[in-house]
Formats: sequence, C-alpha cells, structure tokens
Amino acid sequence: MAAGMYLEHYLDSIENLPFELQRNFQLMRDLDQRTEDLKGQIDSLAREYTANARTLSSEQKLSLLRQIQQSYGKCKEFGDDKVQLAMQTYEMVDKHIRRLDTDLARFEADLKEKQIESTDYDSASSKSNKSDHRGPKKKEVTRTRSKVKSSDDDCSSKNGQKKVKLSQGSEFSTPAVNFGNVHPSDVLDMPVDPNEPTYCLCHQVSYGEMIGCDNTDCSIEWFHFACVGLTTKPRGKWYCPRCSQERKKK
Repeated sequence: MAAGMYLEHYLDSIENLPFELQRNFQLMRDLDQRTEDLKGQIDSLAREYTANARTLSSEQKLSLLRQIQQSYGKCKEFGDDKVQLAMQTYEMVDKHIRRLDTDLARFEADLKEKQIESTDYDSASSKSNKSDHRGPKKKEVTRTRSKVKSSDDDCSSKNGQKKVKLSQGSEFSTPAVNFGNVHPSDVLDMPVDPNEPTYCLCHQVSYGEMIGCDNTDCSIEWFHFACVGLTTKPRGKWYCPRCSQERKKK
C-alpha cells in the first residue's frame, strides 16, 4: 500500500477524534461544576448544623446530616463519572496511537519488501547483462577462430605453408607497412573494443601477423609474431613456448 493510502486511511480514522475529545472534556467540566456546587451546599449545611446544633432537635440534626451525606455521595458519583470519562478519553487516544504504530510497521515492512524486490531485480538484470556481454564475446571468439582455422587449413593443404592469421586492420593498411615487426607495446594506446577477444602471451587483441600453435590442446592457440620472436612464417609444425616445454618434458 502506498504511503498516501496509509496517510489517507489514518486521517479518516481520526477525523471525529477532536469532536469526541471535546465532548468528553466538556462533560468533565460539567461534572466539575456540579461537584463544586454540591461542595457549596455541603459547606452551607455544615455551617447551619454547627451554628444551630444546640437549638436543633434530633430530627432536624439527622435531616441535615442526611443532606450532607447525600451531597457527599453525589460528589463521589460525579468524581467516578469523571474518572470514567478520563479513562475513556485515554483509551480513545491510545487506540489511534496503536493503530498508527501498526500502520507504520506495516508500511516499513512494505518498503523493505519493495527494496528487496528492487535489489533482486537489479542483480538479476546485471547478471543478465553480463551474460549478454559474455555470450557474443564467446561466439565471436569461436567464429573468428573457426574462420581462421578453416582458411589456414586451406592454405596449408594447398601451399604447404604455415597457417597465419591477419587482423582486419592489416587488410585496410597500405602494403608498405611491415606488420611482422609490430610489437605489443605499439598497440597499447589503440582504441580497443571491450568485447573483442584477446590472444597471445600478452593478452592483447588481434593485430599484425599471428601464428597458431599446432597443439590442439593449447589454451592460447594464437600468438603475435613479435611476442614469440618470429619475423617470418616457419616451415613445418610450430609449437608455442609453453607447449614446447611440455613436449620436452614428455
């Protein structure tokens, strides 16, 4: 429930509260006034009794004493009524205070629930976005490698040469540029697509001439010429430094 609804319902519930309080307070003032009047009568009867005690007969004395006793009894009744009104007024206000506390607790619980739902939604959205970003990257790597492998396999089968991967940048560059001499440090300042896959021991993107390791289980697979100390395509099979060490251990 929205905060506006809680506030609206609570204001509706206390709409008549001021009038009820005013009525009770007015009744208590009336009881006070009647009690004061009775106290005046009691004082008057008491003065009459004390002033004429010697001359009054026994019946007159008993009559005055009964009147004083009745007046005291009425004062006690008015006092009890006033106490009941005070308790009723207190309960009336306390009831609305308890309802306000309950509504506040319910409203806070609703807010916490919405915050939890919002947090879960944000985390799910972020995970979905991450998976969306990772998905194309993996597909792109697989697609790129498959294309390069197929093209290199065709070249090796026809010309008997080593498979070599040229980046897209080399296709649009001038023939006078020697891409075989490009060093990884030369591309650190180049703008890089965050979704573009990385290769080689330097973990950089594809650029210049690249050579593929003939070990099918190689975790890196593609390497820049400069990173592995090559300037030209080697003849026969070629293995990266890591795979070469593993082959020597065997």
